[in-house]
Amino acid sequence: MKEYRIKTILSKQPLNRRLTINGWVRTRRDGKGFSFLEINDGSCLANLQVIADEELANYATEVKKLSTGCSVRVCGDLVASPARGQEVELRAATLTVLGWADPATYPLQKKRHSFEFLRTIPHLRPRTNALAAVTRIRNALNFAIHRFFNQRGFCQIHTPIITTSDCEGAGEMFTVTTLTPPQGGVTDPESWFAGDFFGRRAGLTVSGQLQAEIYALALGRVYTFGPTFRAENSNTSRHLAEFWMVEPEMAFCDLSGNMEIAASCVKETLGYAMDSCTEDLQLLNRFVDKGLLARLQTIIDSDFYHISYTEAIRKLNGGGADFTYPVKWGLDLQAEHERWLTEVAAGGRPVIVTDYPREIKPFYMRINDDEKTVAAMDILVPGIGELIGGSQREERFAVLTERMDKAGLDMEEYGWYLDLRRYGSVVHSGFGLGFERLVQLATGMRNIREVIPFPRTPGSAAC
Repeated sequence: MKEYRIKTILSKQPLNRRLTINGWVRTRRDGKGFSFLEINDGSCLANLQVIADEELANYATEVKKLSTGCSVRVCGDLVASPARGQEVELRAATLTVLGWADPATYPLQKKRHSFEFLRTIPHLRPRTNALAAVTRIRNALNFAIHRFFNQRGFCQIHTPIITTSDCEGAGEMFTVTTLTPPQGGVTDPESWFAGDFFGRRAGLTVSGQLQAEIYALALGRVYTFGPTFRAENSNTSRHLAEFWMVEPEMAFCDLSGNMEIAASCVKETLGYAMDSCTEDLQLLNRFVDKGLLARLQTIIDSDFYHISYTEAIRKLNGGGADFTYPVKWGLDLQAEHERWLTEVAAGGRPVIVTDYPREIKPFYMRINDDEKTVAAMDILVPGIGELIGGSQREERFAVLTERMDKAGLDMEEYGWYLDLRRYGSVVHSGFGLGFERLVQLATGMRNIREVIPFPRTPGSAAC
């Protein structure tokens, strides 16, 4: 007999057909000679009501003992429901208990739990309505990302997770080693790592950008979508030690084209999530962020507000806001500055900030003609701040070598990167989109730890 997912049943409603479902009990209500069971299988937000009557062989011994969290298999006939708020219900012919959940110890009962509490049980929290909704939205966004780039002729590549290059140059890489450090520490790291698995020091990637550039300068348009790691001790609602990045790289593309692709990517992926996860978003709009749906529609419908870094500094200083962090040309923008620009200066629209000071940006960003700024762009969104960071890459060999020398990079170690400028260099651009921040934007979740299945943060690596 065919097994159905509840989402399929509720959408297609194959009435008067015998079918089988599997799922978990959300609630049980007993009437005279029968029980109402609300069953959910994770395919959608809605439950399917099952009517189990006393004629079932195991009604008294098992059905009457079912509680929240028990897993069951039900075979029965789908019929029209006379009850308000639901169109169909399943009248059980057989009900098999697959797994019990003792109500005395099962931590998820029929009540609202705080997100902080749910973080303590990461193995059970996806069974809640909110976290299941976030997971389905994350899945939709993941699919939309791949669809977006595929439709535009991009080729996905898989860049290495273990690497020897620190793309950002910030020294925040996790070290990968098979060796056990000696007591007292390592006095000569270079010699010590020479005996390691790779014969040198290696770490977990902070970005796949540099390797993606290699393939962009051969295939034209590529993107990578994978995990990245930052060993920074940031215990905030915006940072993770392990997160996912979407990183396209495009040959023959300047900063203007880069911004256009980035803005289109945000709009189309959010639009897909709104179309395919309507009930989940309505739930989050009701219980998590009451302005969520309106904000997402504004982002999809509006033109992004474009401003230079220099003009952003002027607006921040003249806006009358009392910021915790100083606002000064040459300093990076902080989260509070980014949110003010989107929520106040742009009236709730996303903001694209371009032309940052060269001294606060990495070596690979192209220097502008003023010699003071680089052709960089950040996309800031309401409620989150920075969502995307990107730039036109420095394609001029002489300029790039000068910047790398100032950054203290080993020219021999990065010889392969310089070869991309020696042999057939072209104008090219790319950006990085923090996938968890996109999920935050789409769900209204305030803490980034709620939008990734298993958050990795300082002092925490559960499951």
